[in-house]
Amino acid sequence: MSAFGDAAARVVPVDTAAAAQARARHDRLTKPPGSLGRLEDAGIQLCAIASRCPPPVPEPAAVAVFAADHGVLDEGISPWPQEVTAQMVANFGAGGAAVNVLARHVGAEVVVVDVGVATDLPDVPGLRRAKVRAGTDNLAKGAAMTLADAEAALDVGAALAAELVGAGARCLLTGDMGIGNTTPSAALIASLCGRSAADVTGRGTGIDDERMERKIGIVRAAVARAAAAEDGSPLQLLASLGGLEIAALAGYIVGGAAAGVPVLLDGVIAAAAAVVAAAMVPDAVGYLVAGHRSTEPGASVALQHLGLVPLLELDLRLGEGTGACLALPVLQAAAKVLGEMATFDSAGVSEGPA
Repeated sequence: MSAFGDAAARVVPVDTAAAAQARARHDRLTKPPGSLGRLEDAGIQLCAIASRCPPPVPEPAAVAVFAADHGVLDEGISPWPQEVTAQMVANFGAGGAAVNVLARHVGAEVVVVDVGVATDLPDVPGLRRAKVRAGTDNLAKGAAMTLADAEAALDVGAALAAELVGAGARCLLTGDMGIGNTTPSAALIASLCGRSAADVTGRGTGIDDERMERKIGIVRAAVARAAAAEDGSPLQLLASLGGLEIAALAGYIVGGAAAGVPVLLDGVIAAAAAVVAAAMVPDAVGYLVAGHRSTEPGASVALQHLGLVPLLELDLRLGEGTGACLALPVLQAAAKVLGEMATFDSAGVSEGPA
């Protein structure tokens, strides 16, 4: 069985009994019920994931940055050249990117994976070489990749998740790098969430109005083309619309769920991967935590579709895993509240008005 197939077969629903225990414990802690807001919800979810109350603190953490290029860049949908993907991979290896800074700040390991960069990369510290192919084809002209390519990329992500958890990681964070990757992300979200191209397509790295109209048109046409495919399965849509890092992230998400650890999502690229993962393995959704709400409109559509409420709203749109890193301490605090805070009985505190 493939790495992804094995992971998908091992995903089980999160533990609703443990969640109920966590809700009851929150009501006994020395605070008014519900006064910690969404921090309480996050702690309850961690209990459901771990089948324990209180839950283990989700540490240590690892952020996997999957990098790949996109043929649709030929359509002029980004002012940034394709070469920037490879240059940023080198920057990740040198520790100089935003995700490196924020990962160091929160104590998370960064793993960079070449799953589909168009050019050959030099040796970069910490780089994993798992190239499925040298970038996708142009989704504006036809399928971005084959079914076999999509399956191989899913395997890359699932295998890395299993490896990281096996090495001790107890929280997996999503990261990505790929110039032009908001276009396939928008197409996947539109297709799988049943929304229009205009609803889910954003300005990415900051495109002008002319490029924006072109981008929306490309997404609209690609969604229509994919919808006309014979089976319309999530795998078929993934292959048709791309990209390789999105597929790897979907595999990584399912791999994290199979390993029973929380998966902390970053921005719109991760949201697109999460929608794909949920379509393939619905029970994986219970393991997903939305780190933040990207300013890309597709992110909000995807999170609503998945039923996820983000921990942070900071108007981020960088990607790389930056928002997930920033949200990690909040998720860890949610576990510590349940594990370390006194109950009314243990502290000898009156519970307040009946």
